[in-house]
Amino acid sequence: MPAGSELTPPRLPRTFRPLGVRIAVVVFGGMLVAVCLVAWFALPPHIRAEISWLERATVIFFGIALATVAAGLARCRIDAREDGVTIVNGYRKRAFDWNQLVAISLRPGGPWAVVDLSDGTAVSAMAIQSSDGSRAIAQVRAVRALISQQSRTAEDD
Repeated sequence: MPAGSELTPPRLPRTFRPLGVRIAVVVFGGMLVAVCLVAWFALPPHIRAEISWLERATVIFFGIALATVAAGLARCRIDAREDGVTIVNGYRKRAFDWNQLVAISLRPGGPWAVVDLSDGTAVSAMAIQSSDGSRAIAQVRAVRALISQQSRTAEDD
């Protein structure tokens, strides 16, 4: 960022979540359920009677599997608190102290933000999706400002 363009960090606690993914899960998931129900009730009763319990269980199993994946995508978030940060990607949750976070970036063409850690590794932050456009850029800037503010040491290095 250019000099003088420092962003004021948001107040803590703060949660960052993807918008587009959550909308897609609700809208397309709802549409899929509606289409399946309409198709099921549009079948004549004698055709529905010929569908075995195993076939029904298979469709239900795949529906539950799809709902599980969709819920995992929708629950991605970054929880920033005074004592640290929790990054939730799907069903995996990782907690970090502020001093473990070095930087966050949203690389051009990348699907989501990446958080660089002090041990030289990086963690994907699926809570900030590049498909959210300017909203994602604003979230990265806010997290960047929080990292700058919260990870200061006594020597402020």
